[in-house]
Amino acid sequence: MLTQLAGVVLAEAAAHEEPWPLIAPPFVIGGCMLAALLVLMFICVSFMNLGNRHAPVEAVDDPHKQHTNKHMHHDGQAS
Repeated sequence: MLTQLAGVVLAEAAAHEEPWPLIAPPFVIGGCMLAALLVLMFICVSFMNLGNRHAPVEAVDDPHKQHTNKHMHHDGQAS
């Protein structure tokens, strides 16, 4: 009974509240968000081919690394 009364009170209170004013119509806000995300996407796409500019350099074993990756076994086997 108490939860039903609380629900009715909250529903009545929500019905009388006015919504926050928007700074622009919703389609303008959505268009600005889409444009911003497209700009970020184009920035990411422009840097996508960055690794292919130079020839790959052969990795060497570094004995001074604290945690070696153990992937360079030099016998043709991958770990």
